[in-house]
Parts: sequence; structure tokens; C-alpha cells
Amino acid sequence: MPKSVAEKNKKQNTLLIVESPAKAKTIERYLGSGYSVAASIGHLIDLPKSRVAIDVDNNFEPEYITVRGKAKILKELTSKAAKAGNILLASDNDREGEAISYHLKVFLEKKNISSKIERIIFNEITPAAIKEAIGSPLEIDIGKVNAQKARRVLDRIVGYNISPLLWKKVKNGLSAGRVQSVALRLVCEREKEVEDFVSEEYWSLSADLKKGKHNFSVQLFLNKNEKPNFSDKKSVDLLINELAGKNFIVKEIKKSEKRSQPRPPYTTSKLQQDAANRLGYTSRKTMQIAQQLYEGINIGSGRVGLITYMRTDSTRISKQAIEDVRKFIQENYPNELPENPIDYSPSKQAQDAHEAIRPTYSHYTPDYVKEYLTKDQLKLYSIIWERFVSSQMKNAVTETTTVDIECGEALFRTNMTKVKEKGYQKVLKVLAIKEKTEKIPSLKTGDILELIEFKPEQHFTQGPPRYTDASIVKALEEKGIGRPSTYAPIISLLIDRHYVARKNRQLIPNLLGKIINEILINSFNNIFDVNFTAEMERKLDEVEESKENWYVMIGEFYAPFKKQLDHVMETLESIKGVMDEKTEYVCEKCGKTMMKKLGRFGYFLACSGFPECKTTKSIPLADCPKHGCGGKIVARKKQGGKGKEFYGCTNYPECDFISHLKPSSKICSECGYFMVEKYGKERGTYYSCSNNSCKNSKNTGEEE
Repeated sequence: MPKSVAEKNKKQNTLLIVESPAKAKTIERYLGSGYSVAASIGHLIDLPKSRVAIDVDNNFEPEYITVRGKAKILKELTSKAAKAGNILLASDNDREGEAISYHLKVFLEKKNISSKIERIIFNEITPAAIKEAIGSPLEIDIGKVNAQKARRVLDRIVGYNISPLLWKKVKNGLSAGRVQSVALRLVCEREKEVEDFVSEEYWSLSADLKKGKHNFSVQLFLNKNEKPNFSDKKSVDLLINELAGKNFIVKEIKKSEKRSQPRPPYTTSKLQQDAANRLGYTSRKTMQIAQQLYEGINIGSGRVGLITYMRTDSTRISKQAIEDVRKFIQENYPNELPENPIDYSPSKQAQDAHEAIRPTYSHYTPDYVKEYLTKDQLKLYSIIWERFVSSQMKNAVTETTTVDIECGEALFRTNMTKVKEKGYQKVLKVLAIKEKTEKIPSLKTGDILELIEFKPEQHFTQGPPRYTDASIVKALEEKGIGRPSTYAPIISLLIDRHYVARKNRQLIPNLLGKIINEILINSFNNIFDVNFTAEMERKLDEVEESKENWYVMIGEFYAPFKKQLDHVMETLESIKGVMDEKTEYVCEKCGKTMMKKLGRFGYFLACSGFPECKTTKSIPLADCPKHGCGGKIVARKKQGGKGKEFYGCTNYPECDFISHLKPSSKICSECGYFMVEKYGKERGTYYSCSNNSCKNSKNTGEEE
């Protein structure tokens, strides 16, 4: 082929670089010949993990290197870039994505790539959005790059200086992060509130009444014109005796109408909260599934990005999306279409870099795409679709009937609510609220009702609830700690480091977490303060907006921090070994006592003769239930320490017994297998036999 023709073909080729292979595969479908799509698979150039790599004497300039294991990818991208006429950098539209594009652009320019390198941004992976972005290329946003650099430098200075302090004073392998340590503080402070709370007894009183053939229940509302306050059963019984023989007479019937507005489409935090509360998903799981829906799912006709970008703090909706959803509502729910679109302006705190999380096309209903999605994908997509479509529909209208019934000097009350106009609730299925309401017979003022029985009920005041994934995300957002992209990683880090455990969806600090939190608060209270952390987030926003110089911001933080760090390193007393526990187990090699220790992947047994004897093994949780085996059940993970934990026999592969639920110390009275702890909304915590052929299960605390 003549050189001039080859050069011509080269100039016609455009290389588009995204972050993930899945996204690349989806986008490649939308672009014709003349385009090629490649993936960087996240950051290619970043700070090294082995050292601080921040030059504190030279405006805190970071030292960037090729990320370990990414050299091959970088080489392949460079080779493709050299053959392209144009290069479009299409990483995510956030600080991390901007930094990825910036570092890649700088690297390619240093390699003397002469092709034009531009940045493109899109909020959804659809043909229209991709083509519009390609037609409107941008320059790299240096404000975002500097904000990302400032955050990385700040986190590196804090983490890589305080972590060695913890290694020296507590135990090796510990780490402390600027933001997650504040989240740990919130969890620990809430746990102290839970521990300090003293529950108090109180009683309530209801009555079952009858009108004709209809029975219904009423609740004591006032007693002698005051709110009832019964501290014990004796005080309730006293009132019951006073009311004995007195008539229940209908005093007043009131009807009131309530109009409820639809909720705005999802931000990241609200999606994580609803996915936790409604679906039981962790924040990490929610974001993993959302990423899949965003990057593209094969729905028969090809790969389609089903939702917009899932890291956002804005409720704003694009004009095109408004037109699309109003058309869908007009065709399917014409009576619920408001005259004008509903505007959801983002909050003052929102960065508003992306619009809200929504389906890319309203006509891709959950029913339409369900055969192409996994069960978990469908559930998450359903709540995103329902929340968005309902957000542009009319209000729901309910009517509540309140009936006040007198008996002596006591006033009882009951309510009944019925839906008059479903409005936006017509599209809600997964997000539908199932309200229980008392059915009241036809009544009129002056009716005398028959008493069936009084029902006194004992209660105890409830202390503050422990944080869950949903409530900690809500707290972080409200306090201005972290950003949409960091909520899920914050929780995951605390759990992975064994600072916090998740039990029955509650986040509970472990002993190690309490120790670390106490050290950090006592030694660095100003740094790991909620308000200080929120203020640093505000300053990072100012760096992004080019209102603040990033290295000046870091400099103001570093000098007092370094002085404080040096003082703590000299004065803090070592508590090494405080976490270690003696056990009943004996080392098989040297006969010394085995110690229970906490390592990178959880607790394990280690010989007390270390370093002379380096014997370690997993902690036995139960005897293997297989007849004649004699092995012990221990916690295991797939090779490499990744994946979900399971429980297997120490005699594997000779014994293949596996349980996916953690063994307890209780033994099944029916078959001799160990019992496992389970949790259900209705039953709470209970024990069930690990033997699949045995149906025995018992509530917590029952005798075996």
C-alpha cells in the first residue's frame, strides 16, 4: 500500500480510551469503522504503595510511577495511540477520572505521540450521548486534577505517617485513613451510646371494640386530658378498673386529606440507603451492581447502558430525559402526567457534576429487561426506574378518618386511611409502602360501642440504633464527610481491617476498632474531628473550582500535623500484645501454648514460641459432624484470600464437608451436627441445624 494511503487511513482512525473493558465493549457497538475503543482499567499512573512519595520540601509534589502490573496495558495503549489520528480520553466525569485522563495525556505526549489528544465527557452510555460527547471535545479540567492530587497527597501524608505509629504502639499491619477514621469514630461513639443506654419499662393500653358484627381496635390517646404515662402494669390496671362498666361512646369523627409528593430521582447516597433498607444490599454491592448497569448489559439486541452515571450528589435531570419520561407517562399513565415537568434543583452542597441516577430510556421497564438481568441487577434497576418515573408523576392523595371515642375520662382514638388518588404510586412495586391501617365499621357521633376486652401491653424504651450501611451513609452525607464515590469504600475498609463487624446489617466496632479509635481521638482529636474533615472536603471543592491553591492548602495542614505526630510518637505508651489471647490449644511442633491473634484476614492461632517456632493455623470452630472424620471445622477462603468466607474441615480433601454459615458452640439435639446462627426479620436471631436433612431450629437462648 502506498505510504500516502496508509497515512490517510491513519488520520481517519480515532482511539477512544475508557476505564473499563465492559464499558469499552458497549461503546464499540455504537461507533462505526474509523473508531477503536480501549480500556485503561482504572489508574495507570499513581503514587507508589511502598513509600510516602511526597516531597514535603518542594510544594508537596507527588512522585508518580506506572502502577504495578499496568505497564503492559500502558504499552498497548501507547502503541494504539501512535497509530491513531485522534485520541479521545473518556474516563469517568469525576476527580479520579479526570486524573486518569490527565496522567495518560501527559504520558503520551512524553512519548512524542503527535496525534491530537482531547477529553470527552458523557453521563450515560447511549448512542446519542456518546456521539454528542465526541462532537463536543473538551480540555482537561485542571481544577479537578488538582483536587484529586490534593486529596491523594493529604490522605498519603495522614495514612503513611499515622500507620507506622500504630505499628509501633499497637500491632503490625494496622492502618489509619483520614476519612474512614472519622467514620470509625461515628460508629464507636454510637456504640458507646448503645452501651450506656438504660432501658425503662412503660405500658400502653388498647381496647378491642365491637359495632354490630365488626370488631376493631382503639388506642388510649388521652387520660384526664393528659397523654398517658404508665410506668408499670399496676398503673394500667388501676385505669382499667376505673373504666370498668363505663360506655364507649363515639365523640367525634374527622376526615382529613393528605397530598404526598413523589420523591426526587436518586443520588448515590439515597440509592445506597434505599438498596440497604429495601433490598438488604451493602453499599459495596449496590455500587458494584450499579456499575454493571451503567457500563452495559446485553439485552438481546446488543449491549446497552441501562442507567446513567452512578456517582452523583445531584437530583438534576436533563431536558432530553424529561421529554423521554413524560412521553412514557403520557402513553402509559396519561391521567398521572402533571401539566408541567417537576423540577428537582440540586442542594446547595451538591457539586452537581452529574445529573441524578436514572434509567437511560424510560421504556426499558423492569418487565422489559428482566429476562436479561440477574436477580440482584433486576432489583436495583427496578428501584432506580421506579424512583425516576414516579418523580415526574402527579401527587398521591389519601384520606384519613380519625375517630375519637370517650370512656369515662379517657379518650381512645383510631385511624383509617384509604387512597383516593394513587398518582405516582401507580408505578411503585418494589418501592411501594405497605401501610397497615385499621378497618373501621360505619360509625356516627353518639354511637355506643361494645367492649370486647382491654389489652394492656408492656414496652421498654429503645436506645439509639446502631449504624447500618444506610444510616452511616446518611450521616456521612449530612455531615459533609466524603463524597458519592467514597461512601462504599469507607465502609468496606473498616470491615476489611477488622475495625468494624457487620452483624444483622448493623455496624459494630470490634475491640481493635475501639482501641484504634481511642488512640486517634486522644492523640489527633483535631484531625479526626467531624467538622475538621468536613472543612477539608470544602477546601478540596475550592481547589476544584480554582479558588484555592492545592499545595498552599496542604502546607497549612502539614506543619502542625507533623509537630503533633512527632510528639505522639515520643510520648504514646506501647500496648503491643494487648490483642493477643492465650488458648487451650498446644503447638503440635514445639508443645507451647497457641495464641489467638488478629491478622490481615481475621483471627488465627500462632505459637507463643515465635519467632523460634512459626507454626500458625486456623481457629477451630466446631467438630466435623461427618461420622468418623475427627477433623475440625475452620474458616476458609478461596485461594488468594479473596471471595466470601466459608467453613470446611481440616481433613480436606479427604473430607469434603462445607458450610456457608458460621458454626456456633451449640449442638443439635436431634442429629448431633453443629448449629449455625441465622437472622430473620420476623424471628430475629435464632439457631438452625447445619444438617440439610434435619429441620431442627431453635430461638436464641432456648435449651438444647
